[in-house]
Amino acid sequence: MALSRRGLMGLAGAAGAAGAVGAGTPAGPRPSGRVRTGFERLAAGGYAELAGRRVGVVTNPTGITADARHLVDVMHADARVDLVAVFGPEHGFRGTAQAGGSEGAARDPATGLPVYDTYGRSGRRLADLFTAAGIDTLVFDVQDVGARFYTYVWTLYDCMRAAATAGKEVVVLDRPNPVGGLRAAGPVLERPYASFVGREPIALAHGMTVAELARLFHGEFLGGAGPRLRTVPMTGWRRGSFFGETGLPWVPPSPNVPTPDTALVYAGTCLFEGTNLSEGRGTTTPFELVGAEGVDRRWAEAANGLGLAGVWFREAWFTPASSKHAGRVCGGIRLVVHDREAFDPVRAGIGLLVTARRAWSGFGWRADRWIDRLTGSDRVRTLVDAGAGVEEVAGDWAAGLARFAAVREEYLLYP
Repeated sequence: MALSRRGLMGLAGAAGAAGAVGAGTPAGPRPSGRVRTGFERLAAGGYAELAGRRVGVVTNPTGITADARHLVDVMHADARVDLVAVFGPEHGFRGTAQAGGSEGAARDPATGLPVYDTYGRSGRRLADLFTAAGIDTLVFDVQDVGARFYTYVWTLYDCMRAAATAGKEVVVLDRPNPVGGLRAAGPVLERPYASFVGREPIALAHGMTVAELARLFHGEFLGGAGPRLRTVPMTGWRRGSFFGETGLPWVPPSPNVPTPDTALVYAGTCLFEGTNLSEGRGTTTPFELVGAEGVDRRWAEAANGLGLAGVWFREAWFTPASSKHAGRVCGGIRLVVHDREAFDPVRAGIGLLVTARRAWSGFGWRADRWIDRLTGSDRVRTLVDAGAGVEEVAGDWAAGLARFAAVREEYLLYP
């Protein structure tokens, strides 16, 4: 049988993928070579799970193949997939918007497909968007960074809830947690502090992949309100793997997470969004740099004095081009992670908050108490203000973290 140009391009998109494996099957032992993503496994199976369905895709620039083509372009060119719509999360489908922004609705110039904006939509408004797009199945494929307050996982959650309301099924294509997944860390969200940077009680560093989170959301939080869910796991990924070990190309999942090194520290230093210090936005190494006008070497000295595992803190000077303290010379610290396995980003972030407050008289929280949304309660803020140290703050969340860790184990897909 002759194949159309769309069919030939689609087969090319599947080239190099692992053999066909049924969606939802746990990944097997790690093969030699690189990780195969959920999309590769879906394509290698001839998109059987999407047959006869009108498909919409939630994705952004990270939704790529192993040879760096975008999955929307690949699927659109394949006659086996009836791709009818694209949905963009925060930062947009093409990733041009900064934090707290999106690209709005448009038509994709590469494929002609309608692109809908999910950012700021949930519940019935999001369900109506899926209905208006005319889809039967919603595919989710976005690279996460492993932190509760990274909004893509809550886009997934909102999409799952809205898909159930609209009578749509959801297929989640898995990608690596770039900072590994051996353990969860940090405080668990308390529901009175729920927001788009944390809808449900999970740990700040959850140690899960998006497919594992989808399973947890469905089993623990959505219950009868959940959609028909299928997950397509990876092959070749193990919980101790960092992104550089996957053999996959890195695409910045948002404008201020340019490298896997950024992702490694993000769960800790993003806490400085809740303060009057710069978290390094507007520099070439956001979240690896933190500081403000008036901060001097005493902060780095105090932070190093904590003896935190896996990280050194170097005195640094920088001038952000945007965001807080833009155009002004800031003193501060740069994190140097020398042992990724031992490094705990959340504990490091708490250590930096504790020492910043002690070493710099100008330290302050954002007036809107954003730190409480980021940490999931008012406990971190009140303890730091009371002069607590790192161990006391971490001890405060230990019981909640242990409970989450036990629940988390039920939903893990990889050894």
